[in-house]
Amino acid sequence: MNTFILKRLTLPYFKGRHLVLFFGCLLWLSAQPFALANAIYHLNPGDKLEITVWEEDKLKQEVVVLPDGTISFPLIGHVAAAGKTTEDLASLLRKRLSQYIPDSEVNVRLLAADGNMIYVTGEVAHPGAFVMARPTDVMQALGMAGGLTEFAEKNSILVLRREADGRLKSLPFKYGEVEDGENIESNILLQSGDTIVVP
Repeated sequence: MNTFILKRLTLPYFKGRHLVLFFGCLLWLSAQPFALANAIYHLNPGDKLEITVWEEDKLKQEVVVLPDGTISFPLIGHVAAAGKTTEDLASLLRKRLSQYIPDSEVNVRLLAADGNMIYVTGEVAHPGAFVMARPTDVMQALGMAGGLTEFAEKNSILVLRREADGRLKSLPFKYGEVEDGENIESNILLQSGDTIVVP
């Protein structure tokens, strides 16, 4: 089938919200990987790490950040990890290990950002929890959840975000305006723990 015929068959389908949803999903599924190691990524409970200490093979560990935000490591016990970058954690481990291994060289590598979760609830095709393997905005998250149902109040969507002090912040998102190319600044990048509520 030549390109001209393919375009004639497919383009009429992708109009309005379908076009936005299609390209949002296309960007999210892009083959170019998100280099977590090069981004300013802060660890979350559920993330999987590999920790190595130079010339100390017995200390090579694969650990998961626990629900309380800590990891357990030989010689030094529990160490706070959540909220830190991999470099921050490596520096802390180096400091804690110094009484046992002076001038140790510690490396922390993020194996899986499984704790980098967002939640989509309400009038979407597939509500649930989703891992952000790359930077994800609201439109992309709604695409991950299968899009809005016909009953959704698309201009009354809220993004709920828990602040560092524990307070809950509500960010309005009007799908219809973004769909029409307006108010696109509201299509924010999501943070770990955000919940999108679609009434």
